[in-house]
Amino acid sequence: MADTDSSASCPECDGRVRKKGTEIVCEDCGLVSAEDAIDRGPEWRSFEDDDTDRRRTGAPLTRSRHDRGLSTEIGYGTGSESGYSARLTGRKRRQIARLRREHNRARISSKTERNQVYGFAEIRRIAALLSLPDAVREQSCALFESAQSEGLFQGRSLEGFAAAAIYATCRTRSIPRTTDEIAAIARADVDELAVAYDALNRELGLPTGPIDPTQYLPRYASKLDLGSAVERRAREHVDALLQAGLITGRNPSGVAAACLYKAAGEREEWPSLTQAAAADVADVAAVTIRSTVTNLDEL
Repeated sequence: MADTDSSASCPECDGRVRKKGTEIVCEDCGLVSAEDAIDRGPEWRSFEDDDTDRRRTGAPLTRSRHDRGLSTEIGYGTGSESGYSARLTGRKRRQIARLRREHNRARISSKTERNQVYGFAEIRRIAALLSLPDAVREQSCALFESAQSEGLFQGRSLEGFAAAAIYATCRTRSIPRTTDEIAAIARADVDELAVAYDALNRELGLPTGPIDPTQYLPRYASKLDLGSAVERRAREHVDALLQAGLITGRNPSGVAAACLYKAAGEREEWPSLTQAAAADVADVAAVTIRSTVTNLDEL
């Protein structure tokens, strides 16, 4: 989870702070100004003398499953985990296996739920591969369900809507992820993602605005092994382009990489960076880097 607090600022550099998990971190200098140390996990209190029975509480509710995680499951306990299953005979084991199979089939009662199960599983897979927070996964599943209730799936792929839900959630939460990054690991191509995202944005009225190129700077600087000084100088270049109105219509990912390339070459003591490396990390052509740098030189 990452939320921006517009009313707070960094006590060191007056930069914008963002809540990441349990910490409040400055986007400019990286200072951790506060931390919420409260443990909000499950209460595993046990009433047994040996403190081994942790079955008092169940799994938490989640939007990433079609039944919110409320349905029961027939488990696969072994002799070391369940004394009851260790006493089952071969005939009883086969009966339990049949019951488990029929129970799993009965959990999905309609095509709508079947589509939700497939879409939610795809969203969980993409979120895990991209190392996105649990809050992004939960909100993406809720957005997928909203699109389904509005009848947006007809004539479009479920995989495209799963990927588009991830991308839309990242846009609304100011998490820099490009369509190419998501399409590279999703079961949908860029065109399917774009069609589904356009439908989500148009029909559901998503609160998305233009992408700020500065959102890409920390991640790209980390991938390119550039220091915080280069990143701060690149942020100044982005601000200069914004004030001059030269970012409209440009790829924000390419603008961020070009500003890092420009900043890295301004001082000899800073790490060097080639146009090819900057273009590769942003997944753009080298000409994009050169044209942006030319605009910076003309300012």
